[in-house]
Amino acid sequence: MEALAAAQATSDEVLKALDTTRGGLPFSAIGRRRHKYGPNVAAPEEQKHWYWQLLESFQNPFVYVLLGLAVVSVFTDDVVGGIVLSVMTTTSGVLSFVQTFRSTQAAESLKQLIRSTAVVTRYEEETKISEEVSISVEDVVPGDIIALSTGDLVPADCRVITSSHLHVNQSTFSGESVPAAKLSDPMGPLEGGMQINPLDLPNICFLGTTVSSGSAVAVCIATGKATYFAGLSQGLMEAGRVETTFDRGVNHVSWLLISFMTVMVPIVFVVNGLTKHDWYEAFFFGISVAVGLTPEMLPMIVTANLARGAMVMSRQKVIVKNLSAIQNLGSMDVLCTDKTGTLTADMVGLDGYQDAKGEKNRQVLEYAFLNSHFQTGFRNPIDAAVIRHVTQSEEHTNLIRSYRLVEEIPFDFVRRRMSVVVTASQGPNGTGATPTLP
Repeated sequence: MEALAAAQATSDEVLKALDTTRGGLPFSAIGRRRHKYGPNVAAPEEQKHWYWQLLESFQNPFVYVLLGLAVVSVFTDDVVGGIVLSVMTTTSGVLSFVQTFRSTQAAESLKQLIRSTAVVTRYEEETKISEEVSISVEDVVPGDIIALSTGDLVPADCRVITSSHLHVNQSTFSGESVPAAKLSDPMGPLEGGMQINPLDLPNICFLGTTVSSGSAVAVCIATGKATYFAGLSQGLMEAGRVETTFDRGVNHVSWLLISFMTVMVPIVFVVNGLTKHDWYEAFFFGISVAVGLTPEMLPMIVTANLARGAMVMSRQKVIVKNLSAIQNLGSMDVLCTDKTGTLTADMVGLDGYQDAKGEKNRQVLEYAFLNSHFQTGFRNPIDAAVIRHVTQSEEHTNLIRSYRLVEEIPFDFVRRRMSVVVTASQGPNGTGATPTLP
């Protein structure tokens, strides 16, 4: 089911379209749906056979030149030269293959240790009694009723049926650190053919996001390759791996040597043959020039150094799946990242407070504190900063006692804010007076 259609429909309409109920799917229907929709894997990584990985280790223009020269050397009775060239290229390729293969196996072993689960509601057709069961994320199928709570990974694209202060972290897709609120109400039709970002759908949770706070019950509308996450992953996979600076440099040097040989060898062969009138010797002399222009040890030296770098990284518990990444890491001067909290303390601080006129106003801070303190939904880093700033004052306890919560308006995508309604409690003298923050 399309995310936009699910967002605009009511909960009952979505359940009907997916042929499911609030009590979940019957256990007997899971196999058929699994066969129809496939496993819930967004972007399955195709594991290449070892022999394909071995062949890829030799896919380099420079290696092709060395192998070509080795073949020519053998056919011209220079067996020793052919063996030397073959040993150099074979050692380089095998060394690269062994390191890449071992890294790939280690990464796959780590993946096997990680098992993500989801809590779904299903029932036996005979008893009609629903029960919550914990299953592997791969076994989730469209129509499953999923229970979401704080800290859960969203196992598939879901339409929220019921929610309680649900906030979902969508930074994987949007880069926004502040979680998005998700409600169960239908969105309604768009006006005038207006386009909307799928991440802005107020009642849809996507695979790859996490629940920051609150809880909800949702119905799965898409799994596997039909999810929003899979669509993004497919675009990246079609684009292919970006060629690194190291790869471009190696290819440039290889083609430069090939160009030199393509030009120099025929010229040397023709000039030598015309001057000495011995075309057989001229041919051998041309081959020797080609061998002389080729640094036979270069592939093995480069691969050996990269492999040693990978081994050093492995001692630091880092798996290097692509050897060329070692050179990129070594050439890095400045690392820029927007992952707040990874390199910082993940703490927002309040430095000052002003009113609409740009003037310092203590009442602004008082209102901000009351709003942050009395809300029951998700407290973002700004709320924490306001509360932390005010609690440094001895008056904050009296301020809290001076007000009581009347009503709360949760965050929504129309107002794009949350609000609390408070009233002044009666003070000790019965006047209802409240203190002011210093």
